[in-house]
Amino acid sequence: PFSSSADRSMALLARRSRRAATKAAAPVAVELSIPAHFRCPISLDLMRDPVTAPTGITYDRESIEAWLDTGRAAVCPVTHAPLRRDDLVPNHAIRRVIQDWCVANRSRGVERIPTPKIPVTPVQASELLFEVAESARARDRGAAARCAAAVARVRALARESERNRRCFASIGTGRVLAAALESLAAGGGEPAGGVLEDVLAALVRMAPLDGETARILGSPRSLGSLVAIAENGSLAGRLNAVMAIKEVVSSCDGACTDLGVKADDIVDALVKIIKAPICPQATKAAMVAAYHLARSDERVAARVARTGLVPVLVESLVDADKSVAEKALALLDAVLASEQGRESARMHALTVPILVKKMFRVSDLATELAVSAMWRLGKNAGGDEGAATKCLVEALRVGAFQKLLLLLQVGCRDATKEKTTELLRMLNKHKGVGECVDAMDFRGLNKLS
Repeated sequence: PFSSSADRSMALLARRSRRAATKAAAPVAVELSIPAHFRCPISLDLMRDPVTAPTGITYDRESIEAWLDTGRAAVCPVTHAPLRRDDLVPNHAIRRVIQDWCVANRSRGVERIPTPKIPVTPVQASELLFEVAESARARDRGAAARCAAAVARVRALARESERNRRCFASIGTGRVLAAALESLAAGGGEPAGGVLEDVLAALVRMAPLDGETARILGSPRSLGSLVAIAENGSLAGRLNAVMAIKEVVSSCDGACTDLGVKADDIVDALVKIIKAPICPQATKAAMVAAYHLARSDERVAARVARTGLVPVLVESLVDADKSVAEKALALLDAVLASEQGRESARMHALTVPILVKKMFRVSDLATELAVSAMWRLGKNAGGDEGAATKCLVEALRVGAFQKLLLLLQVGCRDATKEKTTELLRMLNKHKGVGECVDAMDFRGLNKLS
């Protein structure tokens, strides 16, 4: 038995030794190293579309164009010699060598870089825009189809690369597409469906829009089409319509006198998007557009309040991210400029607590907007004095006094400082009624923030 047990042990050790030797003999995978001359000097990544500057330095197109777009001096990053975007020349030789290297290392997980497509030229772009403009004005049977085909081509080329998009934008594509939208809207009938949405999708691709493009989009016919698409179009169409409306109202800073009788229709369409979101991008664009409209005219602010949007904005602040919170607070503050807005906000139990909570928790901008909104609620501008007092007492109860004192200590803009000081005076009148925390106990100010 002893001998048998020893033999088994020796055999087990031998097997383990053979396995260990096999593992040691197996080839060790070595991380693939990209040759230095295949790397872009800016990103240090494998170049996908190499271009060479007059200085002889080769870069990846995306990296060097991003470098030139950031506002830096128009110089070569390596040699600091003057450099313009038009000076960059595609380096087909190095691209082919990189592609061959990728193919040779395919078994090691390297994918072959695609051959870059030839960028569109200003002449080609102008020819496409001419076709868009001509077919949009025509009224024959095949005009809508020709317009749709030309617009689809513009959109596809602009989507291919940022270089193509800039090429189209530089020759006034936004103005041509806005005029085409207006012509198609005036014609009605067949193109009122898909073609309008196609034109709109290509137009939004050119954002930010210049003043002339926004002016054309602000015509009654165009605005009517945008509102109709925002309310009843496809999901993509509704998003693009809201983005376009935002561009229009932002360019005129929401001046409703320039928008005519369409202001109420625009408000209704924007509120519909905010109340029943289709995507975060559309919701934020609708909030920005509604803010510009409400800020410019108290009548529009009252209209927004009558749609029942104030409770929606208050409740959206509960778990909103920074971007949404800032936009919702800005719109809420603009709506509170109207008595209807203040009345609606005062009736909601969460309004004051959520405003106080957002101070120092989101951003400096959000803090200033929350203070402005509380200031509007606390002021009795010809409204219900009892409701304003109730808001001030509630603000004291949830710790607004301490946060406002802290805001004065850390500093803020002059306009916010004036509102904060006035708000503290108003709160001080009711300290004995609603304050749960001793206003003179400043030891916990940092914790309260």
